Amino acid sequence: MNGADTAWIIVATALVLFMTLPGLALFYGGLVRARNVLSVFMHCYAIACLMSVLWFAFGYSIAFGSGTSGYWGGLDKMFLGGITADTLSGTLPEVLFFAFQMTFAIITPALIVGAYVERIGFGFVLLFSGLWMLLCYAPVVHWVWGGGMLADGGIFGEVGVKDFAGGIVVHETAGLAALILAIFLGARRDPSKPPHNPGMVMIGAAMLWVGWFGFNGGSQLAADGGAAMALTVTHISAATASLTWALWERIKFGKASLVGMVTGTIAGLASITPASGFVGPIEALAIGAIAGILCQEAVVMIRNVFKIDDTLDVFAVHGVGGIFGTIMIAVFGVGTWAAQLGSLVIVGGFTVVVTITLIFLCRMVTDLRVDHETEVTGLDLTVHGERAYEFNS
Repeated sequence: MNGADTAWIIVATALVLFMTLPGLALFYGGLVRARNVLSVFMHCYAIACLMSVLWFAFGYSIAFGSGTSGYWGGLDKMFLGGITADTLSGTLPEVLFFAFQMTFAIITPALIVGAYVERIGFGFVLLFSGLWMLLCYAPVVHWVWGGGMLADGGIFGEVGVKDFAGGIVVHETAGLAALILAIFLGARRDPSKPPHNPGMVMIGAAMLWVGWFGFNGGSQLAADGGAAMALTVTHISAATASLTWALWERIKFGKASLVGMVTGTIAGLASITPASGFVGPIEALAIGAIAGILCQEAVVMIRNVFKIDDTLDVFAVHGVGGIFGTIMIAVFGVGTWAAQLGSLVIVGGFTVVVTITLIFLCRMVTDLRVDHETEVTGLDLTVHGERAYEFNS
């Protein structure tokens, strides 16, 4: 065990959990109507709790078990079987590696929340999120990070896919699942309302930005120069994308909005995630500069051309950003075109099939969408018996 590595990953684990609670909860909560903000908080909090238990029970073993199959890790590490405080994973206690990866298993289904806010059944959220994490996310983790079929020595030969911190594993899977759920749910009754609290959105985005240092920097799994570089390029991409999003918004609409600028931050963070361990500051500048414009145009495309109510633009920001960053690894010559594009197609197809199957199965058990009266009144009061403010809108 290396003490410095262990200390850093303990901090990184806390930072990644901080991204969901409270970062993502505040970011998403500020973007919805006042009468639905507590439902968003409830979704993020309940998902964090449920994924923690399921990752401990089965998810970690499926992703990082010692099974020889290229498709899943087996069940030998269920409930952390055979793992003690002295068991090592590289230079880290394995129980710490488990905890670090658990925070990724928490935020990935939590990202999907943004697609279905203000109209989905709470029971469906829990049932779908739990099954999706185990049957979609955990196998993909094994394929890419657990030595499975897409990793080095797998189906793409000696050099497998390069995905440092989750452009494919986290952002592509969550983005596609979000898009599919939005299609099945249909649009909100009135999708025209603006964010109820832009200040809350900015605070949440700032927390995500800080937490992302643990997300990308921690993925080095060591306290070394590689972690420092990953942290640095993460920051440069986020800052650059924030500026290009705001500039592009100003050019098109005459004004640069706060919500737009911080959405650009998230686009830059998602886009640099897969490449953060493989590129330098100049490449990060380029990735961020393009991401701020590319993801903004993707928002317009999803909303106005395809008429899909992906409410908080999960696919346009996270899905498109993660896919773009994964391709840029090949553009910069760090990874092979075959492995990068092939893995995007394989994981994308798998995610679509699993997500659609789970939607059909879950809605046989519980309602996918709330009724009209609940949606009009707001999910806070109707579903959870509480409301965030004395006067909701």
